[in-house]
Amino acid sequence: MRILIDNGNTPTAPRPYIGHYGRLRKAYLEQYRPDLYTALVASEKLHEHCAEIDEAARSRLDLIVPGLAKSARATEALKAADPMKWVGLMNACKAQAEEIIRYELIYV
Repeated sequence: MRILIDNGNTPTAPRPYIGHYGRLRKAYLEQYRPDLYTALVASEKLHEHCAEIDEAARSRLDLIVPGLAKSARATEALKAADPMKWVGLMNACKAQAEEIIRYELIYV
């Protein structure tokens, strides 16, 4: 049973870090899935959920971007020859990967 009144004796556990993707997930739940948001807040699992989503999104981003960069031919040789084109390709790859992550993990 949950304690409804805090008498000050319970130690507070540090909240996990919530990054960009975790904050996106929290905002999505708050706006579009209020029942799930309320359930997570009531069970005190919201921060853990958002931190887990953030960690999963970052690891997925680390997996997707190199594959997209390879298919876009953003190589080290291109980086040395034409840095601005390489930066543009890498920014496009990261934007594509973030769109994938948003629809696979955040807006579910």
